[in-house]
Amino acid sequence: MLLRLACKSKPVEQARLVTAAFKCAVPPPPPPHNNRQKSFGHHTPPPPPPNVRSTPCCFLSMASGGEGPPATPPRHSNRLAEERSPYLLQHAHNPVDWYPWGQEAFDQARIQDKPIFLSVGYSTCHWCHVMERESFEDEEIAKLLNSNFVCVKVDREERPDVDKVYMTFVQATSGGGGWPMSVWLTPDLRPFIGGTYFPPRDQGRRAGFKTILGRVAQQWQNNRSNLESSGNRILEALKKGTAVAGKAGASPPLAPSVAQRCFHELAQSYEEEYGGFRDAPKFPTPVNLMFLMSYWSVNGSTSEGLEALRMALHTLRMMARGGIHDHVGQGFHRYSTDSSWHVPHFEKMLYDQAQLAVAYVTAFQVSGEQIFADVAKDILLYVSRDLSDKSGGFYSAEDADSVPTSGGAEKREGAFCVWTASELGRLLADAAVGASGSATLAEVFMHHYGVKEQGNVAPEQDPHGELRGQNVLIVRYSAELTAARFGISVETLNELLARARAKLAEVRKLRPRPHLDTKMLASWNGLMVSAYARAGAALGDEALLERALRAGHFLKEYLWDAERRTLLRSCYRGDQMEVQQISTPISGFLDDYAFVVCGLLDLYEATLQIEWLQWAEELQLRQDVLFWDSAGGGYFSCDPSDTTVLLQLKEDQDGAEPSANSVSAWNVLRLSQYTGRQEWLQRCQKLLAAFSERLTKLPIALPEMVRALMAQHHMLKQVLMLLDGNSDAFLRELLPALSSMCMQGGVATAYVCQDFTCSLPVTEPEELRRLLLDGIAATQTE
Repeated sequence: MLLRLACKSKPVEQARLVTAAFKCAVPPPPPPHNNRQKSFGHHTPPPPPPNVRSTPCCFLSMASGGEGPPATPPRHSNRLAEERSPYLLQHAHNPVDWYPWGQEAFDQARIQDKPIFLSVGYSTCHWCHVMERESFEDEEIAKLLNSNFVCVKVDREERPDVDKVYMTFVQATSGGGGWPMSVWLTPDLRPFIGGTYFPPRDQGRRAGFKTILGRVAQQWQNNRSNLESSGNRILEALKKGTAVAGKAGASPPLAPSVAQRCFHELAQSYEEEYGGFRDAPKFPTPVNLMFLMSYWSVNGSTSEGLEALRMALHTLRMMARGGIHDHVGQGFHRYSTDSSWHVPHFEKMLYDQAQLAVAYVTAFQVSGEQIFADVAKDILLYVSRDLSDKSGGFYSAEDADSVPTSGGAEKREGAFCVWTASELGRLLADAAVGASGSATLAEVFMHHYGVKEQGNVAPEQDPHGELRGQNVLIVRYSAELTAARFGISVETLNELLARARAKLAEVRKLRPRPHLDTKMLASWNGLMVSAYARAGAALGDEALLERALRAGHFLKEYLWDAERRTLLRSCYRGDQMEVQQISTPISGFLDDYAFVVCGLLDLYEATLQIEWLQWAEELQLRQDVLFWDSAGGGYFSCDPSDTTVLLQLKEDQDGAEPSANSVSAWNVLRLSQYTGRQEWLQRCQKLLAAFSERLTKLPIALPEMVRALMAQHHMLKQVLMLLDGNSDAFLRELLPALSSMCMQGGVATAYVCQDFTCSLPVTEPEELRRLLLDGIAATQTE
């Protein structure tokens, strides 16, 4: 069903370390001792690909956080000082002779006949900086690295193609992965040993980084042929084990059965009391929540459909009340270390804010509950204030760690966000006007947000003692219960709490801020365009739509090479707050194209400005040329002509970010309806067929693609077009049938179409609403 609008105005609504070639004589170490940091970075890794054998090893993976610039003038400088990535710049003054990823490093490895030591991380990664402080700033370890290896440092967010290849290797040979990632490569870039974080020196029977470097160097000299042959065998097995391709003439799997299995798998992992899909650590997983709401939209008349909606809405409510939600500074932290969403890993990622804003505004649309709209606006307020560049772009992340106000140079996780009871008592000492028993504002606030004199973080959630005596704010009572406790109305309570939060926000401004990663990525900016556009349209908020438009213009000005018709991966904030680019810009990857195209389609639907639909079409055509697998279907994650990338992967998991193939399936389906290009509808079908085995056997791994499969099966019911007689030539040229559509009586007119058959023109909003609801009911009946 297509909704065509004819209107003159713009409506708002519209590694285990060693492989078989090199085994450690020590058992695997225990999991990371900091329970708040054991999630393996951005997401829990998928299981190793089939046909790849894991081997015993020394392996440790840690999660994220961050460090700031050195406190004293640097003694050393290396090539990374010429880079713009905040992560690479953080290593620019190590005594390690770092190279950025590129031909210079590869040539030196061949000339010197040395293996490459590849270290991959990102600027807000806590354990990346632990390893830097312990090992890469150590003169003795740096000497070992410089003497025996060509050392290469990679920002995983800047070069996801490099990260995915070697993370696949580490996961396959260790059973897990994470950042920092440490991999040793031959001069022709073939991996032979891999792991993640290593302590600098031996700890009991556990080998330290210094010992491992010596062993690798010795093996390279004495056992090189075995290392190389073992690495080659593993790489060949990975090529086979990671292949995703459809058979000639294959069709997508049946959407109803795949969707039902995905629902059942999510229901089995659902945690009933607090929502979410595991005990701990617990991640927001917006892709799961969006699937559940979509499942309800086509199964709303069934008990399973209603249960899907209940699961999604309950999870979103509990997350909004939890400590993972920053009640003072807005936005959401990366994940919760416990099952009740209380104690988070305090890092804030742009892609989380984008996807959660969409999930919350969608929940508002399906439920009508104002709390979901409020949380969506809360997220976007945080992004506008703290993650926005004056150019219109969005920064990547805010660190978990910062210097505590109590003094000292050592950063602590959550220091910027947590509170002691005595501090709150002092800051909120005013009387709570209207409350019984002469209660203070502090007493009301502390009761509502679960603040305790001794701190509200359990010791098992704080093994390093960083949060001892501190409180992570979490809504412990409903507004009705707290209001009754103090003898006031809910309206008065909300006013008191808002006043208290505003005062605390002013106090937080005076605290040392966490590190900000000011790198601006095309892909994550595309996600953010979607968030502002969809929220602005759903909430009728012109300011949000204007912010989406600014971001769209930013993408076109700074991350689009019009001459080469190529998206760029990233740009950077300069020292004078200007937007900078590196000397050889990184070309965009599949997720850059997919997420930007999705954002542009959402921006078009929200503003009905034709330029965004035109650019989306142009980018999709370019994506097809660069990444489409004409033999097996689906899109490669990076340009298959790049010889430095040894594995041509098709991401087959919707994790912390949706798979670019999942988003692309949606994009080409939507574009096929807008443009009438049947080849895009066929491409959608071929893509879904290529992932048929994954969708059939483990749909929970691809909930966003299951949504696309459902949309392909039921056909779209939410496409908007503006025909105003001025800028509609583009649409009428693509879809001649539009020529028969015109305004009735000089007012906004809608035509609801499905299967190339359109309703009579509609000019009354209530009549349009009835037609759309009838369409939904018909889908649910099917």
